[in-house]
Amino acid sequence: MNYLVLGGAGFIGSHVVDALLAAGHRVRVFERRDCDFGNLGRVLNRIDLRLGDFTRVDDLAGVLDNIDIVIHLVGTVLPATSNLNPLYDIETNLKSTVSLLELAVARGVKKVVFASSGGQVYGPVTALPISETSPTEPISSYGIIKLTTEKYLKLFHQLHGLDYTILRIANPYGERQKISGMQGAVAVFSGRIKNRQPIEIWGDGSVARDYLYIADLVQAVLKACIRTLPVKLFNIGRGKSLSLNDLVSLLLEVSGRTVPVVYKEARSCDSPVNFLDCGLALKYLDWQPQVDLKTGLQRTWEWVLANA
Repeated sequence: MNYLVLGGAGFIGSHVVDALLAAGHRVRVFERRDCDFGNLGRVLNRIDLRLGDFTRVDDLAGVLDNIDIVIHLVGTVLPATSNLNPLYDIETNLKSTVSLLELAVARGVKKVVFASSGGQVYGPVTALPISETSPTEPISSYGIIKLTTEKYLKLFHQLHGLDYTILRIANPYGERQKISGMQGAVAVFSGRIKNRQPIEIWGDGSVARDYLYIADLVQAVLKACIRTLPVKLFNIGRGKSLSLNDLVSLLLEVSGRTVPVVYKEARSCDSPVNFLDCGLALKYLDWQPQVDLKTGLQRTWEWVLANA
């Protein structure tokens, strides 16, 4: 099959590219011109790399030629900052994705696999675990745009027959995630531990999330690509929650180090607890996570220590 991975040089994207190549597929990657391609260093000579701006239709048009499946991993904002400029979120993410879908229909693309959010789409919840039928009340522009994009995928399927699968992904972690970013507690905390700096936590550390190891996420993406299913929407997570305080304790145990923890004012975009019911993924995708949390954290720490 001919795959296009939007955002293929990123943390998730580069692992997906590796897996697609290992499975014998032909892979085209679309990325920003100023992107760091270090994650693709070992496979650059095996992929069709295209550079451009996701917000420019002219840049997107050519990359969809002769593509069977599009894996959409591009995002221009973070949950914590998206509310600062909702119009930018609309212009760069929602509008650009609708343009992508129009081009996909025109070019004869068979399927789009979209990375949605298993946390931001639902917002604060009253019942756990969260199923795909739970209420969706996002409290960030990021979540609203993800949810609206899901609706457009359904619309394009109804209007044009464009197949799609939506993965509402929990909090992914693992090798290649940036330790200096604003997103990804495992990577950021690991980076602070490596550099022997204090770990900063928003709130009292009781906020709990569903952490999913990158190798497990990649398998979910691949299964979503190759199956045509009556169900189009899946939660993808470990199905268990872990508080930030407990995460820090595990990382300190894995690393064998000790650093101070500094607590800061809680953020309004953070719901208290979130973990996903992934029963539909098991039933229809034949997918469930295989890597236990401590093993995943150990692998991540070893990578951070050696590479980050």
